[in-house]
Amino acid sequence: MSPTADRYQRLTSTPPGRFLSSRLGLPESTPLRRYEPGQPLLVGPALIGGAPEHRLLPVVERVLKDAGARTVAEAPAEGAGAKLGAVVFDASGITASEDLAALREFFSPAIDRIAASGRLIVLGTPPEQAADRRHHVAQRALEGFVRSAAKELRHGATGNLVYVAPGAQDALESTLRFLLSSKSAYVSGQVVRVDEGGADAPKDWDAPQAGRVAAVTGASRGIGEAIARTLARDGAHVVVIDIPQQGEDLAKVANAIGGTALTLDITADDAPAALAAHLQERHGGVDVVVHNAGITRDRTLARMKPERWDAVLEVNLSAQERLNDALLLANLIGDGGRVITVSSIGGIAGNRGQTNYGASKAGVIGIVETLAPELAQRGATINAVAPGFIETQMTAAMPLFVREGGRRMNSLTQGGLPIDVAETIAWFASPASGGVNGNVVRVCGQSLIGA
Repeated sequence: MSPTADRYQRLTSTPPGRFLSSRLGLPESTPLRRYEPGQPLLVGPALIGGAPEHRLLPVVERVLKDAGARTVAEAPAEGAGAKLGAVVFDASGITASEDLAALREFFSPAIDRIAASGRLIVLGTPPEQAADRRHHVAQRALEGFVRSAAKELRHGATGNLVYVAPGAQDALESTLRFLLSSKSAYVSGQVVRVDEGGADAPKDWDAPQAGRVAAVTGASRGIGEAIARTLARDGAHVVVIDIPQQGEDLAKVANAIGGTALTLDITADDAPAALAAHLQERHGGVDVVVHNAGITRDRTLARMKPERWDAVLEVNLSAQERLNDALLLANLIGDGGRVITVSSIGGIAGNRGQTNYGASKAGVIGIVETLAPELAQRGATINAVAPGFIETQMTAAMPLFVREGGRRMNSLTQGGLPIDVAETIAWFASPASGGVNGNVVRVCGQSLIGA
């Protein structure tokens, strides 16, 4: 999307526009801070705290220190001018519902002091791993708190919850860095689970993919191109894959990022064997596999022709299953391997006229659920992103009012960009994200539908 495409955002970002939208009760739409090389982790200092018997705060302190971020002991006073870049609370020590008052005590004086594009993060213990029933109840309550608090944030700030399994503290860093940084600009109201797993901190956090090989399907344009460019930025050699008809655009992407182009129809009978052979013979294997290829063929169910149904399910779901089977059979996904697949909020909440698409994208979540345990045994992971309204050629062709509705129906009141999906995938792909397995994270600005 061109920076000028969202005219409503341009208007409400000016002083007259802000005044007018405030008087009329219209939603604000603040331009989001997105990652640029050399950018500080936070826009201001971080306020950190924890409930008694917390266990994750030392990790938070170390990560912030290593990243060059400053911490403060209390929120700046109203009218002081200073704003907080992040507010982080370790709620792992909350073991009963009565203890939840600690959330109000900590966040109440601080939430209005969070800067534009600031961050609110709560850390907890997975309820299913709680010590007893009351502990489980208290930790489960964190989800409702964070999702509600995130909807109270303004000016592009976001709020997320991270459940960290006992003993998984050392696997938290990549997730914490991602959610604190501007790379997570369009991720809000999400729950991430971090378990024990191989989490190899990179020598350089700006190049975590150095020396690794990544394969990305549907990479000739749009979100796929953004994924390829982002993984290449992070140091990977990227094999970009798309259908032969997109060969010219695919070659341009490969040349631009110093990668390799592979024209392949992933639905072809010989595609799984061809991909496995290419990765083995040309690159000696693969470290990151991103299943991004997808199509839509929308019709209401009563008017859905078999060929439309079959095409969507084949490209979006069945072909992906066959590719995974071939790569696993050839032992190309092993220790440190990362599989990331692109689902959709349509597979979670559903969309009228997209029964085929919704089924395929819900099936993608099923792939994550079923493969996560198997890949964990191999020292690898699988996760999914579920984009909401992302500014692409497809959404640009929507009727005006449909497009504007899609942009505003989320807590950040704007559409996301392909880079927002790509940055989330890059976090999943990091060697340091070995404890992040079996997650489905929506990149939707905390959509008000299906949230």
